[in-house]
Amino acid sequence: MTPSVLSTLTAHKASGLRSFAVLVDPDKTNPPSCLQLAHAAVENKVDFFFVGGSLITGNNLGSTIRTLKSNTDIPIVLFPGSNLHIDRSADAILFLSLISGRNPDFLIGQHVIAAPILKKSKLEILPTGYILVESGRATTVSYISNTTPVPHDKAEVAACTAMAGEMLGLKLIYLDAGSGAQKPVSSRMISAVRKFIEVPIIVGGGITSATAAENALSAGADLIVIGNGIEKDPNLLIEVSERVHEFNSRLTRL
Repeated sequence: MTPSVLSTLTAHKASGLRSFAVLVDPDKTNPPSCLQLAHAAVENKVDFFFVGGSLITGNNLGSTIRTLKSNTDIPIVLFPGSNLHIDRSADAILFLSLISGRNPDFLIGQHVIAAPILKKSKLEILPTGYILVESGRATTVSYISNTTPVPHDKAEVAACTAMAGEMLGLKLIYLDAGSGAQKPVSSRMISAVRKFIEVPIIVGGGITSATAAENALSAGADLIVIGNGIEKDPNLLIEVSERVHEFNSRLTRL
């Protein structure tokens, strides 16, 4: 039996191992590019695909998932921007509660609408506290959600927000600078959050170099997510994968 996404992340965290996910935006892919990405992900031992985004304007969600599923065994996790972004052919869904904002629609409203649909599906539900972090520019997610990100230099605010999310029973915390971010979530913020919570930490947005990826891993990120950077530089997938596996290899040699 294939282990669940949450059990895999929890086991990796307990062992100190790090994981790597590729974020696929259905609006920015087509069958040939998706197939190419699938092969590259397998070759570079990517752990997860996150599929979705804050705003999906086309109808490629289902076809993107089918292409990935038919060409890889990598678990596919939905990264929804709304209750419309649900596809039962995926393996799991980040059930995102935007705990850094005060917009009730993204704290609980969308979830109420999605709950009966998800209950009937076979998707693994991943209760996730989503913390949007200021990244030097306005991002799609801040505009769509009508929320103010946590300031880039306010690590203590992010830590307290993450603690509250964990106390509410959320199983994952996602620190996200947003797609196209000018700067990633700071190492100081990741370290502060890691110090005060036990659940796995996901970090994404603005990771556009192998160095930025390693900084996030060293600070305590359990899973790093790369999306926009790979779209601009396909070699980034290879470089980040090498850093993740080097990090894990050093750990296993200790």
